[in-house]
Amino acid sequence: MPRAVYVLALGIFAMVTSEFVVAGLMPQMADGLDATIPQIGYLITAFAAAMSLGGPLLTVAVLRLRPKRALAVLFVVFLLGNALAATASGYGVMVAARVITGVASQAFFGTAISLCARLTRPEVRGRAVAVLMNGLMLGTLLGLPMSTLIGERLGWRAAFWVITGLALLAALCTLAGVPDVPHAEDGGSLREEMGVFRNRGLWRALATSTCVIGATFCAFSYFNPILTEVTGFGAGTAPLLLIGYGAATVIGNNIVGRLADRHTVTVLLFGLVLNLVFLTGFALLAHLKAPTVVFMMGIGLVGVTMNPAMVTRVQRVGNARPLVNTVHSSFITFGIIIGSSVGGLAIADFGLRAPLWLGAGMAVIGTLTLVPDLPFRATGAGREPAGGSSEAHPKPIEGPPEVRPKPAERPA
Repeated sequence: MPRAVYVLALGIFAMVTSEFVVAGLMPQMADGLDATIPQIGYLITAFAAAMSLGGPLLTVAVLRLRPKRALAVLFVVFLLGNALAATASGYGVMVAARVITGVASQAFFGTAISLCARLTRPEVRGRAVAVLMNGLMLGTLLGLPMSTLIGERLGWRAAFWVITGLALLAALCTLAGVPDVPHAEDGGSLREEMGVFRNRGLWRALATSTCVIGATFCAFSYFNPILTEVTGFGAGTAPLLLIGYGAATVIGNNIVGRLADRHTVTVLLFGLVLNLVFLTGFALLAHLKAPTVVFMMGIGLVGVTMNPAMVTRVQRVGNARPLVNTVHSSFITFGIIIGSSVGGLAIADFGLRAPLWLGAGMAVIGTLTLVPDLPFRATGAGREPAGGSSEAHPKPIEGPPEVRPKPAERPA
């Protein structure tokens, strides 16, 4: 695996930690900014909305730059936004800071995933994406607790400054450790870049990703209140269970990464079906501690861990260039918005188990979006074609040219 993939994962880790920091420091930020807890909660929504809507626009702005230069520009924008958050004098300034960092984060994700595809061989791209997405998983497992601890001990502004320092370190590592590859030869004008979105299969793949992540975040967004108010775990136990959930995502991500290249659609199908089972079981048995722990860890194993398979599928039916990857990330973020916001509305009318049922419904819809691409429909033999997609001959994506060994010469 190229060293640059691990360097890019560090950048994603820094940005995901920034994304999650608000969730762990709501009371402190509310006091410091003279705001209410719900207003601080809107900062999470602002970040996600900026990612979903603004990320593709910023990607278009840096589309003609060489990938390494584009990443450098995005780091500068992110660092400015995060520094603005650390020094915010009021709530309005903080909203602006979260919008800036959200837009930069989304564009970085798309550009980094595209570069990852160009730096690795086609047959291991799913595994490479899994390494890259470990930055996201570790942001949940380590970044959130770390920033929360720093914020509680040294103040919420210190947490933002530490994240700024982490992002600066990632930027320097990127400048030193990522090769300055040329602009993709098959990249064209904006109109040509947009042409791929006429592909119905691409929209179906994007919808699947929204449902996979939406179903998961219906549960993840409300784990804490469900665990304490429905299951009856103590306030000190819930964070430990969340750490266990984070560890499950790291394990699941690496398993999916090893399968995503050859069994893309099959992995997504099994992931959605298992998530449906875990979400339904959780909703039915949330009052019992042992089953709750099992179902929670199960959601960790088959939820956000589908990212490598989702990315592989989108790149095969579309392409691996930055705009497609950024739009894909926006659809993933849209799933997060649905899971957190609609799940919250459902709680008001139907109680804390309602988001779990909503998640199960999204898993069903996600499964239906896969039906046209199921392997047995594509091959008639119940077996997925080599390459892991429903397409027998998936569209190639750009990457470094492969060097084939010359046949051995026979002795005269």
